[in-house]
Amino acid sequence: MNEPLVVKTLKHLPVPGLLLSALIASACGAGSAPPPAPGPVEVGVLTLAVEPVTQLRELPGRTAPFRIAEVRARVNGIVLQRLFEEGGDVKEGQSLFKIDALPYQATLASAEASLARARASAESSKLLAERYAGLLDSNAVSKQEYDNAVAAQKAALADVAAGQAAVQAARINLGYTRVDSPIAGRIGRSEVTEGAYVQQGQATLMATVQQLDPIYVDLTQSSAEGLRLQRRLESGELVRTEGGAKVRLILEDGTTYSEMGTLQFSGVTVNPGTGSITLRALFPNPRKELLPGMFVRARLEEGTTPEALLVPQVAVRRDSQGKATVMVVGAEDKVELRPVEAPRAIGDKWQVTEGLSPGDRVIVEGVQKVRPGRQVIAVPAVGAAPRE
Repeated sequence: MNEPLVVKTLKHLPVPGLLLSALIASACGAGSAPPPAPGPVEVGVLTLAVEPVTQLRELPGRTAPFRIAEVRARVNGIVLQRLFEEGGDVKEGQSLFKIDALPYQATLASAEASLARARASAESSKLLAERYAGLLDSNAVSKQEYDNAVAAQKAALADVAAGQAAVQAARINLGYTRVDSPIAGRIGRSEVTEGAYVQQGQATLMATVQQLDPIYVDLTQSSAEGLRLQRRLESGELVRTEGGAKVRLILEDGTTYSEMGTLQFSGVTVNPGTGSITLRALFPNPRKELLPGMFVRARLEEGTTPEALLVPQVAVRRDSQGKATVMVVGAEDKVELRPVEAPRAIGDKWQVTEGLSPGDRVIVEGVQKVRPGRQVIAVPAVGAAPRE
């Protein structure tokens, strides 16, 4: 074996013999001595405990008006006046358009005259029938003449009823010349202008009114997700939220809508093209921030898991195949690698459904310093992020 350079150097130096031998022996053994065993390192741990957790599901959706009314013409005529401001708010019963009423006023007057004629005829027929009734006992009139008078009286009363119906119809049509809003809400642009001819037969669209407070949000959920939710509720893994599921909206610009909504119903038919069902939520909209047709995302409360285990995301590692593992301080304070099932993120934590139990000490600080089987000193974690 070749002598180390330090030994060759020492041989040529004027060093006493005993000291030289000790130095040579020390130099020759320096390369073969094993390094000292590393001591236990300190890691921050979180001791798991079950806690109730509200399960949220984020779904896409679009806003829809609470009520929508298409204001259409119910009589034929020329539009004389528009009585509203486009894009403004209108009240229920507020007049929106005025249609030329002169033809319908004339029709009403004619119907009223016909009714008066029918009433006069009915009064004459009544008097004649009463007179014949007094003469029938003395045989001054025949039974046939009396029967004819009674029949004429009844026909006259029928004419009166027909005249009353004609007057009522004429009044209704006259009232339709003033077009009112059937609901309160926000009105869009006018579909007709002054001078336009509108028709009853084609039910000409004149304007549209939409009630925006409250407002609906129609959400889309896959039928498979719906089935999984139903099974979790039936098994007791998930408990239905009391008072109806709450819904929070995320708007198109990423901001959170200030008002909380409630789920109204879930659809009963699956769309064959998309395999999805529709859910409808109702939201207050006092400031009219939400407009029909807006794209939103909704965070829906599906229910509550009474006993859930939550692990900070910094403690969970995933491989290239997506399998999750965590480091746990086990018996004799030695590190164990545990495969887990963490299907759902809740805030900055993962909900673990398999692989861990209450009381397990999960390493959340110093994970990068340890390996399975190494002994550590476990201390309570002071933060969610690993310490340097």
